[in-house]
Amino acid sequence: MGDVVAEDEVRDRLALALDLDDLVAALRLGRSLREFFGVAKVGLELFSAAGPEAIGALNDLGFRVFLDLKLHDIPTTVGRAARVLGAFGVQYLTLHASGGDEMLRAGVEGLAEGAANAGVSPPCSLAVTVLTSDRDAPESLLGSRVQMAADAGCGGVVCAAGDLAVVNAHGPGLVRVTPGIRLPGDSADDQARAAGPAQALAAGSDLLVVGRSVTRADDPVAAAARLHRAMVGES
Repeated sequence: MGDVVAEDEVRDRLALALDLDDLVAALRLGRSLREFFGVAKVGLELFSAAGPEAIGALNDLGFRVFLDLKLHDIPTTVGRAARVLGAFGVQYLTLHASGGDEMLRAGVEGLAEGAANAGVSPPCSLAVTVLTSDRDAPESLLGSRVQMAADAGCGGVVCAAGDLAVVNAHGPGLVRVTPGIRLPGDSADDQARAAGPAQALAAGSDLLVVGRSVTRADDPVAAAARLHRAMVGES
């Protein structure tokens, strides 16, 4: 894969991280940026504040919803929770790979069952490999978790841009989601292994998750437009 994408593909390759605790504010921001982002990420903060209502409201705005809860518990609990969440019409759901093979399988199966029961499209289960805030995880751990995710039936993984070579080797058919994307000159904040959009694309990322570089910019629309230009190779 090259380090740029076609202009008409950019929106589908971008997820807007709505890390807010107010649904009204999240929807206002999403509405202003929906021409730039095809996916909206609902994390623990927004889901705790608004629950399933956030998913329906963002779907109504035309977003595919990435529910980033990093489920991690005993397999029975994760399977039951994933079954509930699968009925909500999300496109992606994260499970933490540190929970092990049995837990991942339970999550994958529960998610598919919930979607089938609700008559909605089956979501993609994403295994979170190693957090982008973790500087010290060994490569062997990453490789084993990617292989575990593939064996458990996950559709993809979440990993840092610098980990994509390992992902490509151990799980070449998996969807690759990269958080911690920053535009040149932006602070990395708590993302120890942040990356620029061109770097992530060149390494093989399928979906780039962008939050503070756009959502906390003085002009979020201008920042989103700059992100698009970077992805299509324009200055």
